[in-house]
Amino acid sequence: MGIIEVENVARTFTVRRKVGRIRRERTEVRAVEGLSFTVDEGEMVGYIGPNGAGKSTTIKMLTGILVPSAGRLRVAGADPSRERVRLARRIGVVFGQRTTLWWDLPLRDSYELARRIYRIEDARYRRNLDRCVELLELAALLDTPVRQLSLGQRMRGDIAAALLHDPEVLYLDEPTIGLDVISKNRVREFLAEVNSEAGTTVLLTTHDLTDIERLCSRVMVIDHGRVVYDGGLDGLHETGRSERTLVVDLAVPAAPIAVPGARVVRVEGPRQWLAFPAAESAAPLVAAIAASYPLVDLSVREPAIEDVIARMYSGEVETETEAEAAVV
Repeated sequence: MGIIEVENVARTFTVRRKVGRIRRERTEVRAVEGLSFTVDEGEMVGYIGPNGAGKSTTIKMLTGILVPSAGRLRVAGADPSRERVRLARRIGVVFGQRTTLWWDLPLRDSYELARRIYRIEDARYRRNLDRCVELLELAALLDTPVRQLSLGQRMRGDIAAALLHDPEVLYLDEPTIGLDVISKNRVREFLAEVNSEAGTTVLLTTHDLTDIERLCSRVMVIDHGRVVYDGGLDGLHETGRSERTLVVDLAVPAAPIAVPGARVVRVEGPRQWLAFPAAESAAPLVAAIAASYPLVDLSVREPAIEDVIARMYSGEVETETEAEAAVV
């Protein structure tokens, strides 16, 4: 059994729309429908999808903020909506668009209030705070009111606050949104260390797919409230029929290179770009080109995960759900 269990969960909302000058029409919107997955203890899972796919709704149900309309949820053996207070001691949450810190208080006081709310023992609180302050470089910010912090500083502060009580599960909703490159790298390194050393289970939702590539060995893609892919990054590329690119520099300009298993997608003078399936080895192509063309240099570029996800969102790629339906 996983530390997070989601079984055939649905969540609907009632939306009122204006019809005519006076009338209001009630419409039922399904944010999540038939959602099922399991996350094992210590996993770091990327949970991604387009806007409106149901990601934040899922996180809110897993924390107990929202009650599912149907289905079954369990986090660390507890029902999030019915045992919200007890579960709060075992989970940590970071919402990139909102802060859990006290706006007008210095960062240090926000942490002290969190210590009292979670009833963290003094020794454990001091140990965890010192570690977070060091790794997230917060020492110079502890006496600064939260409202005066930059977005990147506040995000680091929020992540530290979510980990002070040693949660077993950490939910991260857009934790690097709006951060500069340096802040993003610092946050990613910290999260990787927390996951590997403390064994904290992490469910990460983000639109920055570099977060997924750097941190997660497993990725779930959700669209229209359903999981359309669940597996590793390699499998994602295979599902999306990704292509790698072989960049070839010839001694002189030439006609498009013709070799089995690849196609020329671009030519600029002596440089040519050839696309070939990501699952195939580049070695036979290199050998064939070297045997028939005046080769100067070459390099292989890996496929971008952004391209695969974009094709999934646009419907160009057959998802696991559609494939299963076709078999049935």
